[in-house]
Amino acid sequence: MDIREFSLRQLSEALEKKELSSEEITRAYLEAIERDETSSEPIHAYVSVYTEDALAMAQEADKKRARGEGTKLTGIPIAIKDNINVRGYETTCSSRILKGYKASYDATVVEKLIRHHGMVFLGKTNMDEFAMGSSTETSAYGITRNPFDRKRVPGGSSGGSAASVGGKLAPVALGSDTGGSIRQPAAFCGCVGLKPTYGTVSRYGLVAFASSLDQIGPLARTVEDAAWIYEAIAGHDPRDSTSVEHVPVLKLEGNLKGVRIGVPKEFIVEGMSQEVKENLETVLRKLEQEGAIVKEISLPHSEYAVPTYYVVATAEASSNLERYDGVKYGYRAQAGTLSEMYVKTRTEGFGAEVKRRIMLGTYVLSAGYYDAYYLKALKVRTLIRQDFQKAFAQVDVILGPTTPTPPFGIGEKLNDPISMYLSDIYTISANLAGIPAISLPSGWTKTGLPLGIQLMGDALNDGKLLDVAYGVEQKLKV
Repeated sequence: MDIREFSLRQLSEALEKKELSSEEITRAYLEAIERDETSSEPIHAYVSVYTEDALAMAQEADKKRARGEGTKLTGIPIAIKDNINVRGYETTCSSRILKGYKASYDATVVEKLIRHHGMVFLGKTNMDEFAMGSSTETSAYGITRNPFDRKRVPGGSSGGSAASVGGKLAPVALGSDTGGSIRQPAAFCGCVGLKPTYGTVSRYGLVAFASSLDQIGPLARTVEDAAWIYEAIAGHDPRDSTSVEHVPVLKLEGNLKGVRIGVPKEFIVEGMSQEVKENLETVLRKLEQEGAIVKEISLPHSEYAVPTYYVVATAEASSNLERYDGVKYGYRAQAGTLSEMYVKTRTEGFGAEVKRRIMLGTYVLSAGYYDAYYLKALKVRTLIRQDFQKAFAQVDVILGPTTPTPPFGIGEKLNDPISMYLSDIYTISANLAGIPAISLPSGWTKTGLPLGIQLMGDALNDGKLLDVAYGVEQKLKV
């Protein structure tokens, strides 16, 4: 069996029994990445690969295991999205404005996975610039392609992380999710993507897009793999003021009998593809056969989720991106005066989508418009959160499609921002409400493209969500 087909459990057991070494596993992935990058139509999941350093880490992990040290994750390779700091390596957020910037410290999740657990760092994955996009087409370092169809997008903004897992170029990867940026590409690339409850995973060392929405999470081959990584990265961090005191209890049994599954009537929207709709109906029938109780629910304010998100997120982005001015780090344009340097640096350093969102955010925060837009959006966000609280009084989890369509073509929506933004219509609400959500493979289109379903759970109930997702995964066996 190909090493690259192994789950984290299989890799861990093979390492424990000395049937495989970390160096062998790491080489298998590095060679696959090199084959892809030198092919005529590469997936291009990575913006940087650190071959020599990865092999050195793998050799060190093998020594650690030989001494009887380490954990179940020691020696297993991982890919990391290029907006998460790894000390001594470039963090570019796939933007020209950060080209050449090397992180001076580790993100908390990197401290945990690489420094403590001894996972092997393969490289940084491609993404939409500053995580602003749904297709990984806005990267300054080239597009990423869908591993199942090179003419289609992998989703975004964690498209590189999803494509690395779906394309067997990494066993597991980290991404970040602001409005669906883990779950939407997971659905497009046929893998599992988990956005944890806001605050359960530290954001320290994650380059901020929208601070009240961003959350780090895993992209993995299976629900169990995602649970292993979540368990390792979750926990309170005093360096993150939004971090919560919560230790997740994970027990994957997968018993669906009696589980109450809510299906929002608002999720059947105009623009949903027929294949996505039929897939959802098939999934629900199978879950009812397992003894799950499926009932229709209502999330009445969900129709306002997309406009609410694009007010809140752009407002926070315009504030967060003020720091990129060419003075302290990153790209600096040549200019005669300080003022000219600011303007020229940002004009040349930021891409079109980032500029669009900065301008939107600056507008909604400006005098005379703050109350009409930003303050109103915060009020609607509260209503959306209350909708979920009412729903979880009736059901254990909420289920729906992850995306309204299968993966779309490269260039198909690039010049139509509204159409692109609607790609996240099902995922955005979970970020606004701060609740956990997971996407898992649920079937295939007639042309062999992956489809995904999304499960959402109540805040801090990540363990229950993963348990139900595990049961759904076992039943669907996609």
